[in-house]
This record gives sequence, structure tokens and C-alpha cells, in this order.
Amino acid sequence: MKLQPASRKEVRRIAAGTCAGGVLLLLVFYALALAGIGTFDERVIIGVLGGCAVAILNFALLCLTVQKAVRIGEQKAMKAFIQGSYNGRLFMQAAWIIAAFLIPQIHVIAAAVPMLFPNLMIFFLQAGGKLVTPGARRNPPAQPEEEEEEEEEHRGPFEV
Repeated sequence: MKLQPASRKEVRRIAAGTCAGGVLLLLVFYALALAGIGTFDERVIIGVLGGCAVAILNFALLCLTVQKAVRIGEQKAMKAFIQGSYNGRLFMQAAWIIAAFLIPQIHVIAAAVPMLFPNLMIFFLQAGGKLVTPGARRNPPAQPEEEEEEEEEHRGPFEV
């Protein structure tokens, strides 16, 4: 199954943000090494590259899962499909972290931190209003009118 154009665009934006975060993380590791805290070597570079790759793959698989789930008609089957995909993607991330811990040529922290970058990118896109569709911006959903409630006296547990 291929990604739809809108999903492909989101994967590209998340990938760009994840790669930018990876470069920033490499700069942080380099600065810390210059300050005498830790080392900056190929272990860090491999960890950041692998972590970014796993993070981008995870997001792309999420997009594919949502595309496939929309085609499932039954609510229960859709939920089971999404849950299975979530478990698989979570296992993939855990396997990467365990591999980074066990393989001495990979820096485990540099491998784990990039998996947070897609979440940060989504947060910044939402904060900047970039994830709202243009139609939704022009036609915001109608807010339910608040009904005037009669003021009732709500006493606390120790009030008579």
C-alpha cells in the first residue's frame, strides 16, 4: 500500500523535523564533548542516525495503519487492527533501544532521544496551527451553545 499524498506530506514534514532534531542532538553531544562531558565519536553518530530512522519509520507505519484502518468497516475490527499495529510499532522501538544497549558500537542515549522528535515536531506544528486544514480554519466547527443553568447551591462535604 502506498501513502496517500496528504500522508506523504506529513511524513516528509515529520522526517525533516526529526532530521533537524538529530543534527541538533549531534551538536549538543559535540558541545558536551568539547566541555569534557562524554565523548563524541562514531557511536553517537550511529545512534542518532538509527534513532532518527526508527522514529521516521514508526511515523510512516502509523500513517499506513490509519489509511488501512479507515477502509475497515467494522468498528471492532478497526480497533483490533490499530491496536495490533501499535503493539508492533512499540515492539520495534523497544527492540531498537535494546539493540542500542547491547551493541557497544551504538550510544544508547543518542539512539533513544531521536524517538521523541516526531512528538516534538507534532507539538510545534499544532502550536503553530500548521496541522489544521485550510477548510477547518475558514469554517471552524460550531460551538455548542451553553445553556443557562439554574444556579444551585453546591455545598461542600463539611457544610450544612
